[in-house]
Amino acid sequence: MSDEKLQNVLSSLSPVARQLDVLPSGPPAPDASYVKLDTNENPFPLPPIVMQGARSALERQYLYPEHDNISLREAAGYAYGIATDQVIAGNGSSELLGLLYRAFLTPGDRVAMLSPGFSFNRKLAMLHAAELVEIESAETPSLPIEKLVSGPAKDAKFVLLANPNNPTGAYVPLADVERLLARSDRLIVLDEAYVDFAPDNGLRLLSRYANLLILRTLSKSYAAAGIRVGFGFGHPALIGRLRNIQNVFNMNVIGHAVGISILSHRAAYEDNHRHIRDERQRVAAELSQLGFCVPPSHANFVLARAPVGQDGSWWQAALAKEKVLVASFPDKSLERCIRISIGTKDQMDAFLAAIKAISARIKTRSC
Repeated sequence: MSDEKLQNVLSSLSPVARQLDVLPSGPPAPDASYVKLDTNENPFPLPPIVMQGARSALERQYLYPEHDNISLREAAGYAYGIATDQVIAGNGSSELLGLLYRAFLTPGDRVAMLSPGFSFNRKLAMLHAAELVEIESAETPSLPIEKLVSGPAKDAKFVLLANPNNPTGAYVPLADVERLLARSDRLIVLDEAYVDFAPDNGLRLLSRYANLLILRTLSKSYAAAGIRVGFGFGHPALIGRLRNIQNVFNMNVIGHAVGISILSHRAAYEDNHRHIRDERQRVAAELSQLGFCVPPSHANFVLARAPVGQDGSWWQAALAKEKVLVASFPDKSLERCIRISIGTKDQMDAFLAAIKAISARIKTRSC
C-alpha cells in the first residue's frame, strides 16, 4: 500500500483511534520453566467431570454456538438463585465490562472507579473519549461513600467497585456496598471476580436495588482463565439491553460446555479454594518475616510492600532472573509493591526460596 493510500486510510479512523500508538507485538509467553505468579490464574486442572464436558464440546466444533448463550445463562441463574433474564454471559467478564462502557458512555462522560483498581478501565475510558475519575480509597476497609456520590464523581454514569479489590485484595463489608446503593441513583458495578475467596457476596442485594450490576468470572476461582467465561447479574431491563448490543456468537461451544459443567459442580472446587486460602496465609506470614508489609487479602493473591529503599519493579526484575514472575505497578501508591498470585504448593515454595535468596544478598529493613 502506498504512503498516500495509507494516510488516506488512517485519516478515516475515529478521532480516538487516530491518537493511539501503533501497538508493537509483545514478547512470547514464558516457557514452562518459569513459575508464573503474575496474572492471578488458578493453576489447577479442571475436575475430570468438567474436562469431560470440554471434550464432548469438541465433537460439535462445526456448529455455531448457541444463540444468546441461553443454556449457559439458565445454568448460571439456577446456580445463583436468580432468573435467567437477570443473567448476561460473556467471553470473560472483561467483555462485559467493555460492553458497559459502550452502552453508557458518550464522549465527555465520566465514570468513577475506586482506586487503586483494574487498570484496564483507564484504556476503556480513553477509547470512549470519557473521563475516568479515580477515587482514592483509605487504608481502612470501608468505602469512601461521600466521595463516590459527590464531588468529581457526582456526574459519573456508573461507579466501578471491585470487591475484593484487585490489586490490593481488600474486602469492603457488604453493609458499606448497600449504603452506597441506597445513597446513589447511578449504576453501581460490583466486580466480584475474587468473591469465592472472600467472606460474603452481593447476590442478595440484587432483589433490593435495581441500580446494582454484579460481574463474575470463572477465571479465578474455577481455573478457567483460558476458556473465557464471565457473567453479569442485574435487573432484566438493563441486562436485556446489554444482551441486545452484544456481538453475535460472542462465546464458543467449549466455553458453554465448561461453564455449564463448572456451575453444576462447584462443590468440586472446595479443596482448591481451601488450598489457596491456606497458602495465602502461609506466604503472607513468610513475607512479613522478610520485612515486607502484607495487608490482609481476600483474593487469590497477596500484595506485598517492599522494605524501605526498595521498589516493586526492582523486585519483579530480580525474581524474574530466578524464573519467578510476579506483578508490579507504576501507580505512585503501589510503586513499592509486588503482587503474588497464589498457586500450587510447589510454586509457592519456589517463590519463597527465590525471594529469601535475594533478601539474603541485600540489606533489608522493615517496610
